[in-house]
Amino acid sequence: MTAFDLTGRTALVTGAARGLGAAFAAGLAGAGADVIVVDRPGVDLGPTVAAVTGAGRACHPHAFDLADTEAIAPWADELRRAHGPLHILVNNAGVAALEHFNEITVAGWRALMRVNVEAVFFLAQRVAEHMIADGVSGRIVNISSKNGLVAEAGLAHYNASKGAVELLTRSLAAELGPHGITVNTIAPGMIATPIDGEFPFDRAAFEAAWAERIPLRGGYGRPDDCVGALLLLASDAGRYITGTHLVVDGGVLADQMPRLRFMPPYRNTL
Repeated sequence: MTAFDLTGRTALVTGAARGLGAAFAAGLAGAGADVIVVDRPGVDLGPTVAAVTGAGRACHPHAFDLADTEAIAPWADELRRAHGPLHILVNNAGVAALEHFNEITVAGWRALMRVNVEAVFFLAQRVAEHMIADGVSGRIVNISSKNGLVAEAGLAHYNASKGAVELLTRSLAAELGPHGITVNTIAPGMIATPIDGEFPFDRAAFEAAWAERIPLRGGYGRPDDCVGALLLLASDAGRYITGTHLVVDGGVLADQMPRLRFMPPYRNTL
């Protein structure tokens, strides 16, 4: 057994049907965890279930709309009764919309905040209560974004929601530390996921511009590029890490301006 081994533990992953959520579920199963996977009613969880069971672990699919924040606590109670103590919570579900600041409506703002902030907090709140009652030194990992650390035009509400997740995470880490529960975020950068691909713009031009902006060669990251960060934070290897974030962005936030393209080519001086 290694410090990253999750055998005997049960994880809950929200927004698990595709993208990061599907990769997280498969990665946790590969490390030995049984996985509860959740997405909205009508969304196909079949491929994620197949990936988890293919790794030899139990998978429990559930349909639930996290926008129904009033129902989160009783739903979490039902999961506990059905599947026993939860050791790992991955708050991955999220929504986004590309809009100028003056196009954002009150209804649109509130709908985004319900999923990206309220659901994250209230699910973590209830699951943390379960962990304390069950004597579990649990792991809560909230999926934030580089947009929780720096702003991006056209995403004022999304930026605000991810910034809120970052500070909520630190607040929970401070309160849950005495119970042995760690709370952290993973802040992905430009990862090839459906949430970004649904924006209404010239996709090819956008990706070409970002390819020049990402220092690490290869351009956009893949969902499985974030799995290692999750396994660190979810396992005993990360038992003394709490109240912080792991940025997985290929170096975007390390480089304030893509100056290299204006410099002479790399010259080997050996």
